[in-house]
Amino acid sequence: MASQKKFDLSQRRNRATLLSIIPGLGQLYNKRFLKGILLMVVTISFLITTWNYIDIGIWGLFTLGTIPREHHSIQLLIQGFISLIILAFGIAIYVYNLRDARKDAIAIEKGKPNPTLLQGVRDFYNNGFPYFMILPGLGMLLFIVVLPLLFMVALAFTNYNQYNAPPRKLLDWVGFDNFVNLINIDIWQDTFLNVFTWTIVWTVVATTLQIVLGLFLALLVNDKRIKFKRTIRTVLILPWAVPAFVSILIFSALFNPTFGAINRDILSQFNLIIPWLSDPFWAKIALIMIQTWLGFPFVFALFTGVLQSVPSDMYEAADVDGGTRAQKFRFITLPHILFATAPLLIMQYAQNFNNFNIIYLFNEGLPAVRGQNAGGTDILISWVYKLTFETNNYNMAAAITIIMGVIVMGFAFYQFRKTASFKEEGRY
Repeated sequence: MASQKKFDLSQRRNRATLLSIIPGLGQLYNKRFLKGILLMVVTISFLITTWNYIDIGIWGLFTLGTIPREHHSIQLLIQGFISLIILAFGIAIYVYNLRDARKDAIAIEKGKPNPTLLQGVRDFYNNGFPYFMILPGLGMLLFIVVLPLLFMVALAFTNYNQYNAPPRKLLDWVGFDNFVNLINIDIWQDTFLNVFTWTIVWTVVATTLQIVLGLFLALLVNDKRIKFKRTIRTVLILPWAVPAFVSILIFSALFNPTFGAINRDILSQFNLIIPWLSDPFWAKIALIMIQTWLGFPFVFALFTGVLQSVPSDMYEAADVDGGTRAQKFRFITLPHILFATAPLLIMQYAQNFNNFNIIYLFNEGLPAVRGQNAGGTDILISWVYKLTFETNNYNMAAAITIIMGVIVMGFAFYQFRKTASFKEEGRY
C-alpha cells in the first residue's frame, strides 16, 4: 500500500503538467484556485485580443502580401515582427504555467501545504518582483531597439528599392542576392571596395593619431618640470568643449579652396593652393587632421587622469635599478594606461568607424568619383545614409549596415577579450 501511495503521489506532477496544456487547469488540480483562474483569464484575454493580429502578422511575414496596392509589404513586415515579440511573451507565460503547475505538484508530493494568499504575495515580492519591475524597460527595449534591428536585417533580404516600393508593388524575399550583388555587379563592387578600404584607413589612422597625440600631450603636461599645469590642461581641453558640429563647419569653411583662410592666408604665402574639397586625396587628409584635432582632448583628459594614479614608488624603484625614461614608459606607464583605458580606446575606434557627422558636415562625402555611387570621402555609414535618403536603395543600405555591424562587433569583441582589464574582471 505504501509503494502504491508513493507511486500515485509521484504521478501527480505528470498529471498537473499534462493538465497545464490548458493554462490554469494544472493549478486548479493542485488546488491553487486563484492562480489557476487568473492564468485562465490571462490566456483567454491574450488569445481574444491578439489572435487575429498575430495570424495576419505571421502570414504577412512569410508572404509580404499577395495583392499589390491592397497589401503593404512594409506594414506587413513590421506587423510580423511585432507579432513575433507578442508571441514570445505568450510563450513565456505558457512555459511559466507548465513549470509552476509541476513545481506545485512536486511540493504537494513532498507533503508541503499550499501557501496562503499572503504567503503567495510575499513569495512573489521576494522572487518575482524584480522581474516584474524590469518588464516596462524590457518592453521598451524590444520595441525601440530590437524591432528596428529586426526590420533592418529583414530589408537586407528583400528587393526594396526606388523601383520596387510598396504599395504600388509588393516586396519579395530574395535571400542573399543583395550581398552577392556587392561582389558581382561592377558598380557595387568597385564602390564597396573603395569605400570599405577608406573606412578602414580612416578608422585606424585618424583614431591612432588622436590617441598618440593625446598620450604625448598628457605625458608632456604630467612632467614635473612643466609649470602652469592647470592652465595648459584647460587650454588643451577647449576643443572638446566646443560642439563638434560647430568645429566641423568652421573647418569646412577654413579648408575651402576659394575663400578659406588656410589657402588664402597661409598656403598662399608659399605659392600653394591645395584643392581640399575637390580632390579626394586632399579631402581625406583634411578629414584625418580635423578628427585628430577633435578627438585628442578626450584622450588627453582620459590619460591625464590615469597618469595621476600611477604609484610614484614604481618610478623610484626603476630609478634605483637604473631604468631609462624609455624603459619606465614602456614597462610602467604604458601598461598601466592601457590596462585602465583599453575598453574606452577600443570604443574610440568603433566610434570613428561609424563617425557620420564629420564626413557629412565637412563636405557631404564629396567629391564625386566616376564609376561609383558614393563620394570620394564617403565611409560606410555615410554611404548607407545616401543609399537610404537620396537613392532609396533600402535593400543595399540594409545589407551594408549588417556588414558594418558584424565588423564592429567582431573587432570590439576580439579586442575586449584580449585586454588585460577584461581578463581580470572575472576574478573579482
